[in-house]
Amino acid sequence: MNNFSSYISINPDIRFGKPCIKGTRITVNDILQWLASGMSHAQILEDYPSLKEEHILAALAFAANRESMIRIIAA
Repeated sequence: MNNFSSYISINPDIRFGKPCIKGTRITVNDILQWLASGMSHAQILEDYPSLKEEHILAALAFAANRESMIRIIAA
């Protein structure tokens, strides 16, 4: 997913400026933590009906993009 920025915003007034799904207070980190704890996409979507599948994919793409930038800088 190349257009993750259309789903994610960073606003210093919302969740201390952490990247969030637009229109929610759900952070990219929240989604990553849920996935890391073993929750499936379906379970997340059931527990958080304001989310859609593309939001989860956008969070993963955002995290992957950020990780690739960190690796380039560290190399």
